[in-house]
Amino acid sequence: MTTGAKRDYYEVLGISRTAEPDEIKKAFRRLARQYHPDVSKEPDAEAKFKEINEAYEVLSDEQKRAMYDRFGHNSPGGPGGGYGDPFANGDPFSTIFDAFFGGAAAGQRTQRGPQRGADLRYSLRLTFEEAIFGVEKEIEYRRLETCPSCKGNGAEPGTDPVRCPKCNGTGEMRQRAPFINMVTVSTCDNCNGTGTVIPIPCRECRGEGRMRQTRRLTVKVPAGVDGNQQIRISGEGEAGPRGGSFGNLYVALDVQPHPLFLREGNDIILELKLNVAQAALGEELNVPTIDGTERLRIPAGTQTGQTFRMRGKGVPFLRQQGRGDQIVVTRVVVPQKLNDQQRRLFQELARTFDPEDQSDHDEGFFGRIKDAFRR
Repeated sequence: MTTGAKRDYYEVLGISRTAEPDEIKKAFRRLARQYHPDVSKEPDAEAKFKEINEAYEVLSDEQKRAMYDRFGHNSPGGPGGGYGDPFANGDPFSTIFDAFFGGAAAGQRTQRGPQRGADLRYSLRLTFEEAIFGVEKEIEYRRLETCPSCKGNGAEPGTDPVRCPKCNGTGEMRQRAPFINMVTVSTCDNCNGTGTVIPIPCRECRGEGRMRQTRRLTVKVPAGVDGNQQIRISGEGEAGPRGGSFGNLYVALDVQPHPLFLREGNDIILELKLNVAQAALGEELNVPTIDGTERLRIPAGTQTGQTFRMRGKGVPFLRQQGRGDQIVVTRVVVPQKLNDQQRRLFQELARTFDPEDQSDHDEGFFGRIKDAFRR
């Protein structure tokens, strides 16, 4: 039932003649997304989009659809098909807004109000102990704050901003393209989208409404934090334009390494060096912990890589009670240089070992070696 090159509206939308209204709307949404001139790269996208919109205008209207089903494109309402130009009464994109969002075409916009301020980031350096036990640190940084003179509106006290004469307070400029009735919307270059202009700018902030100020703040670092974490402090970022709310401050933690300890989650790792006499005979040693020196019994025959757990000597758990452990990892150190006495004792000791059982030894010799290392 088509005349000339005009395609059947049902064919345009890819639906049957018995399609329900919801099916028609879904087909239109799918095709509109595909051929919208701002999205599609096809050379004939604009023509297809107009054809899709025209078909939807007719088939989504109960009376127009009934006329089309009876007369096709030769409806007795006017030349070339009497359904009227679907773009004649306004913005061609209004149908898209109606179908996608239930109304609210592009022209129905509200004036832009205050905006939230930007978030800021501050890097805070902590020692290993400060991260484990918590600390209060005073920091200093610069941020944009609301001008105390004009209260953020940018106008000299006693005066007020006025409506932008160029965009009539909308903050947008609308221009209709010829022939295709397409409307383009851009930010007003006179008011930068605010909808207002300032006849007499504030002398303190020069009409900006904000001033850069130094801010001092005490940051409470909880016990147990780590270097890959950050603390959010609400409302300590920058003030928003036109009296808008403050953003947030994010304090990124930079924990310095420790010369003895290595952190693994909530546990603390310590490498404990032992000489051969201590490893063979065993000994009770003073071992450093984050809380101070603690006694630890090293049993006889300890090998390199053995671990000993010191309960509750690790890192406190965040937001809960308790602490991790300290893991002591042993490393037996073989001396690279021996004095004459040490060499003689080792040679004497070597002769006492049974080649078939290297574990047998004379503790008297180890005792003398131990005394030699202590001298």
